[in-house]
Amino acid sequence: MDNLKRSQDNMRHLLIKYTSTLIMGYRAGLTSFACVVFVWGMLGCKSKPSEQAAAPEEESITTKIKINNLNNEAIALSQYHGKTVFINIWATWCGPCIKEMPSIERAKNILKDRNIAFLVASNESIEEIQGFATKRNLDLQYVQLQNLEELNIQALPTTYIINPAGELVFLETGYREWDEAANIELLTKIIDNQ
Repeated sequence: MDNLKRSQDNMRHLLIKYTSTLIMGYRAGLTSFACVVFVWGMLGCKSKPSEQAAAPEEESITTKIKINNLNNEAIALSQYHGKTVFINIWATWCGPCIKEMPSIERAKNILKDRNIAFLVASNESIEEIQGFATKRNLDLQYVQLQNLEELNIQALPTTYIINPAGELVFLETGYREWDEAANIELLTKIIDNQ
């Protein structure tokens, strides 16, 4: 009788242990599943940028960006068709923008024999831009951006790179050393349409 009771106790103990393991495994499995679903939902639902850019009703980047030279004359980006266009959006009060500018000038000099135009665009007054240009003495083509709000730029500096076909191929917000080897390689690949 003792053996029978012991066997029943052992069976109960094993059953409880097995059931607990199943329940814990089930909970862990559910938690893992919930995490996978959450991450997939957060990451998997974004549209691809190329799909957004391909929308037929979307305006071409070369007509969307509106700039004037420092004589207050409109410049059509379409005049650069067949050329890579580097446009850096900046401001005189933006520390990272100012820090980045010498590297843009050096990149321009490194690529001077290549088919690329470097523009630095601010939405500030022409007088403010000219004053900055005179004070900094950088060999850059300064332009005045006419429609910052329409471009939905959230932070500065922001850089657009448009390929020779007039397509936006690079858009980045934030500071970058444009004369570093990796960035020169990036620009060269865009110029060469690779």
